[in-house]
Amino acid sequence: MQDPLDILHTTFGFSDFRGVQAQVVDRVMAGQHTLAVMPTGAGKSLCYQVPALARPGTALVISPLIALMHDQIRSAEGFGIRAASLTSADDNRQETLARFRAGELDLLYAAPERASSESFRNLIAQVPLALIAIDEAHCVSEWGHDFRPDYRLLRPLLDRFPGVPRLALTATADRQTREDILHQLGIPDEGLIVAGFDRPNIRYHIRPRDGLSGQLQTLLANQPGAGIVYAPTRAAAEKIAEQVGKMGRPTGVYHAGLDPGVRARAQAAFVQSEDMVMVATIAFGMGIDKPDVRFVAHAGLPKSIEAYYQETGRAGRDGDPSEAHLFWGAEDFSRARARVESEVPEDRRGGERQRLNAMGALVEAAGCRRAILLRHFGETPPESCGNCDNCLEPPQAVDATEIARKLLSAAFRTEMRFGIGHLTDVLAGKETDKIHNFAHHRLSVFGIASEDELPLIKPVARALMARDALRADEYGGLSFGPGARAILKGEEAVEIVLPPKRERRRKRRDAADYPHDPLFEALRACRRDLAKEQDVPPYVIFHDSTLREMAELKPASLDALSRISGVGVAKLEKYGAAFVAVVRDHQ
Repeated sequence: MQDPLDILHTTFGFSDFRGVQAQVVDRVMAGQHTLAVMPTGAGKSLCYQVPALARPGTALVISPLIALMHDQIRSAEGFGIRAASLTSADDNRQETLARFRAGELDLLYAAPERASSESFRNLIAQVPLALIAIDEAHCVSEWGHDFRPDYRLLRPLLDRFPGVPRLALTATADRQTREDILHQLGIPDEGLIVAGFDRPNIRYHIRPRDGLSGQLQTLLANQPGAGIVYAPTRAAAEKIAEQVGKMGRPTGVYHAGLDPGVRARAQAAFVQSEDMVMVATIAFGMGIDKPDVRFVAHAGLPKSIEAYYQETGRAGRDGDPSEAHLFWGAEDFSRARARVESEVPEDRRGGERQRLNAMGALVEAAGCRRAILLRHFGETPPESCGNCDNCLEPPQAVDATEIARKLLSAAFRTEMRFGIGHLTDVLAGKETDKIHNFAHHRLSVFGIASEDELPLIKPVARALMARDALRADEYGGLSFGPGARAILKGEEAVEIVLPPKRERRRKRRDAADYPHDPLFEALRACRRDLAKEQDVPPYVIFHDSTLREMAELKPASLDALSRISGVGVAKLEKYGAAFVAVVRDHQ
């Protein structure tokens, strides 16, 4: 076996492992089964790539999506690693099989549907295996938010090769999901390594939806880099993509209703681009292996905190400053709760309701967003992170219990048939035709809201719907949810965060964090030209962080360039001369 540290340095150009990478690699090198829970961007791929090169045999990597496999293969090949996949989209199957049988592959990727078959088990028994890596391992658990039944069928494959170390990897797994993964994949409890969930380079922003097009326009003006906007439906994705396209940014759209070829071209264009905005449903999910996504925005409510964490985690995988924006509306909760009651099996509804309540607490919070996220995953973070909207600009929180009780009473007195507009008119004491037609001017709640309370009715309604004290039907009529009773009886207080003022256009964040550097821009241009010439994404050549270090240290020789983080032997030979020439031109 080779020394993992030597491989890390010569192949990947890194001087040392980060975080828990060394612990994970040590266990795999010792032949031990392991579950590694590591945040996106923490270098999970290295945890199986390094042992794959250090141990004899080929590493089998089970991955859920073809597009993700192909991106990972492209990145691996950039470092000189021999990698291939066996999928329905590959037309070089015989060549891959020949390379595999000849021991000419370091990594072989396969989907769980293929890997769980008996014929595949017989195939890989022909060649020594270095390890078996199960990527996105939360898919094996019914408690996870991306449950994939085929992951449940992997155990016979793993047990067929008991002496081969198995390494399960995920960025998103709460305590219950972690326990299920260990059980399903036959990994001992002592094999669990949790790196922590914090992504300190991501700045979290959560705002009520208030003119989404304008909110996105402000976001794009502040963020010139590539980004993803998640839409709740296919129709919304199409509409938002059209709006974003008119804002002058390269724009793509991606959802399951599009032809597979159209989706593939959209994803390829996004991966190649440095400033494209992809508007997509969550169908554009785990297949994203693009490290330089500068922002992720949600135009609707994610399914759960786990889903939110994973989807926002697609920003800033390269470690550079990035942003996550969520624009939500009360109707999002209504639709989500209706979906739970009508589409989710009864035995799983309790868990889904808990997930929605947790999302409600996150969006309505007056305190640190990051602290809420990290506590959800069992951590004990500081009370303030200094890098979320609430920490940077603490909002004003007010006790709205009394106006909440008045609003609930108005909904009850009007027989729970009317929407927020009519209830506001009733509480304000407006003499409208509609109010007189229904005799609502005779109700005890007519005109009981004060002038100070009226502006709070809409945010209070939003808060009550988030915590399931109010529910809206398909026509907008508001009725009681299970949380209403305690508020009406005075057993529970209602605190709301006052709606923030519209964000003023600010200086672009990347300009503030990284002042303009002509050498850095020239290095990016060189990378862009090489990427276009070789038909690979720019990040496959070098990450921005590597270029930034080049711009700072100005390596004027190949020997000096080899000491830059991220410059391994293969990349030095392939690209070194071009980048050294750029540095020399700027001296």
